[in-house]
Amino acid sequence: MLTILEVINLSSDYLAGKGVQESKRNAELLLCHVLSCKRINLYLNYDRPVGDTELANYRTLLKRRGAREPLQYLTGSVEFYGHQLKITPSVLIPRPETEILVERVITENSNRSIKILDIGTGSGNIAVALALHIPGAVITGMDKSAEALIVAAENAAINSCADKINFIEADVLKDDFLANHQGYDVIVSNPPYISEKEFDLLEPELRIHEPKTALSDMADGLVFYRRILQIAGQLLSKGGKVYLEMAQGQCSQIRELFTLSGLNNIKVIKDYQNIERVISGELQ
Repeated sequence: MLTILEVINLSSDYLAGKGVQESKRNAELLLCHVLSCKRINLYLNYDRPVGDTELANYRTLLKRRGAREPLQYLTGSVEFYGHQLKITPSVLIPRPETEILVERVITENSNRSIKILDIGTGSGNIAVALALHIPGAVITGMDKSAEALIVAAENAAINSCADKINFIEADVLKDDFLANHQGYDVIVSNPPYISEKEFDLLEPELRIHEPKTALSDMADGLVFYRRILQIAGQLLSKGGKVYLEMAQGQCSQIRELFTLSGLNNIKVIKDYQNIERVISGELQ
């Protein structure tokens, strides 16, 4: 029988050979999933033999990860802003960068009773985090994907905040979207911002496995920014704010869209790699 340490070492080398980044971490987290333990327990029990059934289950997942299927889809979960979320291939995997977007909304609105619209809610990661950290928030999480909304509703239930979030199926790009959506204090979104040109250059984990419509507008990467900012004045109450995540190199164009839409007090926040990542503005 192989020990935990031997399994980690062998599988780390295997994943590295398949081009998987952070191969050791991936090997450890997959093994934690199979053994139902935390990472620290692997090394507290590094000489423990891995049973035949455990090893067979692990090898199945390892092979899929070697084929570049995302780790989070294999384990079925991810931690976001300190909260555990269910993840399926129907939704985009939440990234740490989006926590910066959430943090900005919370910091500027935590003491208010507000009505929030989360456009393209996906897994519900943003809506759930805001519901849990802004006591006076009432949130509408919208997405055009019915499958994504099922996952989002489950995540709200898992985190005991379903009573604060109304998930609806809607497409912000459609003309009829405005009919039932006015009077929001905050609009927040992490829209699809990968351009058609950039999409084919993505890593296999994203390009093949994550939902394409959640990653790219299959145009210039700015379709959803134009639309959201075009209708922001009709969606927001006076003094309402828009918070958007953006990709590297998009800031100047999106800032101009904010200005053209009549939003003021425009702020830009950089991420952990000093990339301009979050932009916000206010309707005065």
